[in-house]
Order: sequence, then structure tokens, then C-alpha cells
Amino acid sequence: MLRKGKGWNMKQKESIEWKSIVLPHDGIGEIMLFIAAARESIEGKFFKLQDPLVIDGLIMAQHRGVKVRVMLNSKRSDGSRVNDQAYDALQATGIEVRWTNPLFVVSHEKSILVDQKKALVGTFNTCTACFEKARDYALITNDPAVVDEVRRCFQADWDEQEFVPAPESPLLWSNVNSRKKTIEFIDSAQKTLDVQHPKLVDASILDRLLAAHFRGVRVRFLCGGGSGLSHWDFLECFSAWRILVRCGIRIRHQKKPKLHAKLILADEKSMLVSSFNLDRSAFDLRREVGLITSHPQAVERLHAQFHADWKLARLYHVPEPLEALALSAKEKDVVPEMRDD
Repeated sequence: MLRKGKGWNMKQKESIEWKSIVLPHDGIGEIMLFIAAARESIEGKFFKLQDPLVIDGLIMAQHRGVKVRVMLNSKRSDGSRVNDQAYDALQATGIEVRWTNPLFVVSHEKSILVDQKKALVGTFNTCTACFEKARDYALITNDPAVVDEVRRCFQADWDEQEFVPAPESPLLWSNVNSRKKTIEFIDSAQKTLDVQHPKLVDASILDRLLAAHFRGVRVRFLCGGGSGLSHWDFLECFSAWRILVRCGIRIRHQKKPKLHAKLILADEKSMLVSSFNLDRSAFDLRREVGLITSHPQAVERLHAQFHADWKLARLYHVPEPLEALALSAKEKDVVPEMRDD
């Protein structure tokens, strides 16, 4: 699906621009246009690089003289490998390609830099199923602070070195500051918190969502049920959702499109878009990235999408965790490419 992107304000006087991407509505076209715009360089990190159009786009950029460097996650947490084919295809064309920083169990970051002038930070895996079947988001910006920090982290991971983010950066990095800054973002909400996430497997985040609720913030949680959850996440995730419901927080189940996005909206004015799930391994063991922005046009589009998804979703009667675990083996609507383990 190709659709004209929404998000750039061409009449905007400020030099800093933001563009939001909503999948599957915008389709793969927006990512392909972003890659095709490169004239000097592309640096990208991918958890899964399987879509043939994106692979071809990177190769075509290399052929037209763009310096392309790619880092691919070597293996998933269960030891399986999904990027070997992409690695070989890119390397065969002369693209500089490396496995991601071994300091991390998994590199789940999804970011692309173009000409070191624009950065894309997304929630999606680079595979056809995510572009066509999943609710996912991405932000593109030329904000110098964002671009420079994505660039510095790319180089640090390329060189297998530790990375120290800037204290006032709008970016969140695992395993450095992502939990702390996520908690601070949740704590900043005064009126509303809208959460669109596949998982909730971290006690500190559960605690802050409950604290927000009990101080009078309206909290809504849009989940994907068991679809896409790792087997070992079922008990804690379903227990956390049941605790939220028991305390009066509303939860709805999004079935279509499949929920893979990681989005938190605060007071309808600011948002946190990230690669990381709300779980301990994402905060503590993996390389992940998140981005906070209050840019009105970007926030408005994703808030409108959340509202539309919430309206279509149904109230979720969260099953008892042991029952959910027993049913997980019979789940028929799981799309393997969307799993984040």
C-alpha cells in the first residue's frame, strides 16, 4: 500500500520538521521514499530486515554512490537467526554490514539516518507483515539534537563501545535511561495517559500507571491480548492487566490491525514512541530507542489514530493468567514476524 504521507507542514516557519508514519495505512512507501532521498549516506539498525523492497532500496542507494552502513541483530532471544539472508545480500553488493553490538543480548532498535541530516525512529520490524498487517508507528525529524544522538549511538555500537546519551536528550536509550525516562514521562501526565502497547511486564511501570490513576489521571490501555506475546510473558502480562482493571483502569483489546506499536500519549500534548516494550529485558538487557516529542502535528496524528483504534476495540475481559497461558498454544492469529523476542 502506498499512500501520500501526512505530517510535514511545508508552511511551517521553524526549521525543525517532524513527520509521523502510521502503519499499515501509509504502507512501505514512506520508508522507501526516506531511503531513496539519501544522497550521501545511510546508517540503519534493524532487529529484523526481511522485506525485499527495503533490502533492494539499500542496495540501490549503494549503487548510486551513497555510503550505506547497516547493523543487523544477530540472533533472537531464543537463539534463532532471521537476518543471515539479508546480511549476505547486503555484503555481496559492497555494503558495509555488521552484527549489532555484542554488549546487548538483543538489539531491538529500529532507526535509520539519511545524510546525517534526518533520523527515523520506529516501532516496526522491517518485514512485509508489519507493513501490511500491523499497527506500527515511526517518526522522522531533522531535529539536530535527535539526529546527532542517533548518529553517535550508531557509531558507538558500530565500534562496539559504550554509549552515553546527552542528559537533556529527547531520546530514551536502553539499557541506559529508558526506564527512568519512561517513568518520568508517565509521571508528567496531569489529565490523561493513553497507552498503546503489546506488553506490560515491568513492575515499576505498572506502579507508575497505578499512581497516575490514583492521582486522578484518566488512564486507558490498548493491548493486543495474547497475540504476539512470548510464551514466558503470559503470566506476568495478564496478571498486570488484571491488576489495572481491578483498580479501575480501562483496557481494550485491539484485534485489527495487529498491535505492534509502542506509544504513550500524555495529556494529548506529548508522546513517547519507542522500539521497546514495557518489560524488563527491553529496559535492562537490550539496545532499544525511544523518542519523546510535543510537536503538535506529529502528536495530533498519532493521538487521532489512538482514538480511532480505541473506538473500534472492544472492552477486554482479561482472562485468568493460567487460562491464558493454556490457550496461548492454540492462538491462531499470531504473526511470527511481529514477535519481539
